[in-house]
Amino acid sequence: MDKGLIKQVIVENQEFVLQVEFTRRPVELEVNGNYVFLGIRRAGKSYLMYQQIHRLLADGHRIEEILYLNFEDERFIGLRAEELDQLKQAYEELYASQPIFFLDEIQVVSGWEKFVRRLADKNYRVYVTGSNAQMLSSEIATTLGGRFLVKEVYPLSFREFLAMRQVDLPGNWAYSQAIRSKVARAFDTYFYYGGFPELRRFEDKRTWLSGLYQKIYFGDLVARYSLRNPDSMRLLVKKLAESVMQPSSYNRLKNIVSSSGDHIGVKTVIDYVGYLEQAWIAFSLENYKARFAERETNRKYYFIDNGILNLFIFNPDTSLLENLIAITLRRLFGKEAYYYHNRIEVDFYIPNERWLIQSSYSIANVQTKARELDALVKAARYLDARKLQIVTREEERTIEHEGMTIEVLPVWKWLLTLGD
Repeated sequence: MDKGLIKQVIVENQEFVLQVEFTRRPVELEVNGNYVFLGIRRAGKSYLMYQQIHRLLADGHRIEEILYLNFEDERFIGLRAEELDQLKQAYEELYASQPIFFLDEIQVVSGWEKFVRRLADKNYRVYVTGSNAQMLSSEIATTLGGRFLVKEVYPLSFREFLAMRQVDLPGNWAYSQAIRSKVARAFDTYFYYGGFPELRRFEDKRTWLSGLYQKIYFGDLVARYSLRNPDSMRLLVKKLAESVMQPSSYNRLKNIVSSSGDHIGVKTVIDYVGYLEQAWIAFSLENYKARFAERETNRKYYFIDNGILNLFIFNPDTSLLENLIAITLRRLFGKEAYYYHNRIEVDFYIPNERWLIQSSYSIANVQTKARELDALVKAARYLDARKLQIVTREEERTIEHEGMTIEVLPVWKWLLTLGD
């Protein structure tokens, strides 16, 4: 690759990051840590890089020390791993400083991890982003060898969403009708269209979300994995969306897809579900009670953002409520969030917190209320859980049931009681 062009890109990007506008997210990074930022496209990984660059500049670093490169820049098309060192050489011909590397979407360069590991071994500070969880495959993780910290990046939490819309939450906000009204209006948008930061700039949010999904579908799924039967993948995504609240085995998913006329095998379903998780479209929760084999094959699947899920379902409110709770717990607790099914089912269980949560759009119906309360109490007795909640769309109260206290919260308020 021409070094003159590389130098041009380096300087252009330094000028760009000085001028970029961003809303600061509550993400704390180790001062001397090397990081891999992972998450779905447009979740804000690049903006976390910009945020970190501005933090370094505020701490006294100079813009000349920053080497920011986006590998989806068309000028880097066809770049090979053995050419990556030319980027470092071009920088060294420009400046005498030791650069701090910010390498955006570097997974497009096959074999990138060896170059990045060499930089870390030579005590360069390095930040890397990627839109595919395969970046943490066992082979790559072995190469990185503990030199990097992994930070999963999700679309905005509701608190971040409010901050981006400049809705301030003073300590007494819950008692202010004016602020509560602003929160409620903002939540409707968040609930149906999700938390992608760029979405705020578009009136036609559904069209933007559809375009993003198509880019992920064709670029990160069909092309990357050379899918021979993309129609089956498209159908699987739709069926997963329609089954968000139900535990699904690979066999069940195979049968659902095959019943629609697209016959696929269990192995194909396993592969396709893995691809969806690697592209950060979907994630799964295990049944806490199940035997190990069942944990692996009988899971509940959710979508990484409500806006993406909402593209695929009709009358979505109940599914969107449970999906939003799942996203939030995944962000906070990672793979330590479960569901619980042992003759009775509770939607979410956090063992370390001894915390059970039911998702119920409304418990105004007497039978629905009794079912949710009974399931929570029975599971709590078996698991010795201490914190019991029902998250609804609007309802709020405290219920005493069979000697246990159950907190009922509207989802918007529940989200704001949690840390980011």
